[in-house]
Amino acid sequence: MKERTVREVKTAILEYGQDWRIPFMEFVDDFRRTRNCRLIEKPFPLSDENIDSLLASTVEYLCDELGIEAPDWVWEVPSCKAPWFVSGYENLKAISIAESPVFFRRRKIFVLENFLSRA
Repeated sequence: MKERTVREVKTAILEYGQDWRIPFMEFVDDFRRTRNCRLIEKPFPLSDENIDSLLASTVEYLCDELGIEAPDWVWEVPSCKAPWFVSGYENLKAISIAESPVFFRRRKIFVLENFLSRA
């Protein structure tokens, strides 16, 4: 199966609806495995503030993790207008605020420390 670019992943995420984590985590896995900068070189059209911010933050996080320079377009993606707690669970809000990596936090996205971890 061909790896999706971040542009293609955004389209897939919007198509998947509530199951958006499937194409999202496939992208995370593919980028970690291949380290193929072609997957992140072109920005996606901005249309969904939460997903746009999540993808830009994820690209920044993965680039930092892999020692790759993040593409310039990530700086053009604005923060969410309202804080987004990705888990959706009220009882995880406090720990998400404490644990959320800076790449997500600066765009008002709050995730657990292990958000991008796989078993």
